[in-house]
Amino acid sequence: MIQLYWKNATSKVVGEHGISPQDLATIEPKINNALETVLNQCKSGRLGYVKLPTHPTYAAEVKALVEKHKDATDLIVLGIGGSALGNIALQSALNPATWNLMSDRKRKGPRLFVIDNVDPAAVNDVIKIIGRRLKTTVVNVISKSGETAETASQFMIFRELMRTKLGEGFAKQIVATTDANKGTLHSIAKADGYDMLVVPDDVGGRFSVLSQVGLFSAALCGIDIDELLAGAQAMYERCQNLTLVENPAAMLAAIKYVMTTEKGKPMHVMMPYSNRLYMLADWYRQLWAESLGKQYDRDGSEVFVGPTPIKALGTTDQHSQVQLYREGPNDKFTQFIEVKKHPKDIRMPDVFGDVPGLSYLRREKMSKLLNAEKVATEYAMAISQRPSVTLKLDAINATNIGEFLMLYEIATSLMGEMLGIDPYDQPAVELGKQATFALMGRDGYEDMAKAIRPFTRLDKKYLS
Repeated sequence: MIQLYWKNATSKVVGEHGISPQDLATIEPKINNALETVLNQCKSGRLGYVKLPTHPTYAAEVKALVEKHKDATDLIVLGIGGSALGNIALQSALNPATWNLMSDRKRKGPRLFVIDNVDPAAVNDVIKIIGRRLKTTVVNVISKSGETAETASQFMIFRELMRTKLGEGFAKQIVATTDANKGTLHSIAKADGYDMLVVPDDVGGRFSVLSQVGLFSAALCGIDIDELLAGAQAMYERCQNLTLVENPAAMLAAIKYVMTTEKGKPMHVMMPYSNRLYMLADWYRQLWAESLGKQYDRDGSEVFVGPTPIKALGTTDQHSQVQLYREGPNDKFTQFIEVKKHPKDIRMPDVFGDVPGLSYLRREKMSKLLNAEKVATEYAMAISQRPSVTLKLDAINATNIGEFLMLYEIATSLMGEMLGIDPYDQPAVELGKQATFALMGRDGYEDMAKAIRPFTRLDKKYLS
């Protein structure tokens, strides 16, 4: 079970920069209203992401495809944003960092390459490393419409590579995760004969990790998706508790709201003390930024709201960022992640007993040092009146990761209600997409291309 420990975000610990009993009393009606609204949306079926853990067919369909491709040596996932970050986070959290370096015999699934950018060098590197293994490679292209420029370009390259190298049977090794009924990718998949998985209509990309978008790569790489979904469902049930201090998502959202709106803390740092959990911070950044960074509220008034998500890694960033966090502007709220039992541990040898500066480390477990570093940083931040909370995980397993994902998705919905904005759209992303179409010469975007042209002319007087 994941537990939220929030004492170090209180005024008792960090003074005026923390939440006081009065702050909680003031905010409680607002968070209660938000919770009632969100739970009603859940029960009415509006929030599709909360239905994913108990969906009657998604997991079974994924398992059937996994069985079909159980002999694959390599899996290439093509996607961007919500179609990639969840896949990366699950793999990083639940499989060893050396997964792709293991022999095919030792791994419980294929090597995984998630291509989430259009960096030509990165794409070429994957093509090169796949090499002669194309016959045992599966490509999973993930796009609801099929027209996202980044994913479409990736797909065009890998489809053609497989078609030319493998011949008529190439389509058997492509899985399209897309709209169930329509769209460019859906049409291509039907015409070519790919196996297909669904991007749900009622689940936005950044909330889709527990759908077939994230489940296929996880299951094919040996992750127990039943445990993952069970953990998410358990967290959903915990978050229906109407008592604020017993509801982790409501409590987290309430603290974050107060930090953002009352305590001058618009920067929200996530700092896991585990390398395996670092990519969860990447997933959190998209969820938080794209959902809550909005110019307008639901009434159409300009509000320019949205806390800025920042990722850090303990202990690494104690030596790169904590100086700023402790002595720079007191505008940050930190979410530590602490793990009681790590997947592997190692004990330091019994050496240097005669060296005063090192002898204290003899025979100690590295996990003890890592957690001591976390508590030490938490203490140092508190002394500097920098508020924080800690997410406590008893272990890193599929159940707890499922809990974590659902916790932050529900907290995001609650935060959106409290801020009075729509956390499920992303209007500011669209202009950049359209400008890309114009710059690449897509039909129908000629007027935008003309408007952009002055910005593309290089003015040498500004070259330094």
